[in-house]
Amino acid sequence: MTDPTPSPRLDLVGLVVADMAASLAFYRRLGLDLPPDADGAPHVETTLPGGLRLAWDTEETIRSFDPSYTREAAGNRTSLAFLCAGPAHVDALFTELTDAGARVHLAPFDAVWGQRYATVLDPDGGAVDLFAPLPS
Repeated sequence: MTDPTPSPRLDLVGLVVADMAASLAFYRRLGLDLPPDADGAPHVETTLPGGLRLAWDTEETIRSFDPSYTREAAGNRTSLAFLCAGPAHVDALFTELTDAGARVHLAPFDAVWGQRYATVLDPDGGAVDLFAPLPS
């Protein structure tokens, strides 16, 4: 007998942030459509092309239902990867983000797996990868 319950599907990626305005400004530079009046909200979310939702919660919001939450205990085990229009777009976006204050984790490089690749850190130290296929 098979179980008629459908498998769960990934629906939302949540980010816990110390400074909502700084985090949203960073992701706006990546092209996400986030309302300007959301900067002071305790919870913000947007639906990405394809239906996946991305959400931000302040540390205070998380502590409201998980009083034991601490940034140190949570660690950083997740990264978001953004497909860029091409290798030059990786470089340009990397420069735009770092000029605006993003910290560098990996400067743009041509990866052995055939992509132009870079990693910056968002305002909360989360890894954000930028990549594009290299020309054949």
